[in-house]
Amino acid sequence: MKNKKMKIARVEKDLSQEQLAELVGATRQTISMIEAGKFNPSLQLCLSICRALDRTLNDLFWEEDEK
Repeated sequence: MKNKKMKIARVEKDLSQEQLAELVGATRQTISMIEAGKFNPSLQLCLSICRALDRTLNDLFWEEDEK
């Protein structure tokens, strides 16, 4: 499942994948894979991303039930 919420939050902060990766101590490829839904980040990385994007875990990583 793609993480559209994370990508939207990143774009709203006017950050590239590379810039976000640098802020959270990851690679651009990792950020890309998270946004594409191809990588499940550790809790620590999730928290770092949330802090960098001024969002909560629920804002970025909680999956809504799709009906």
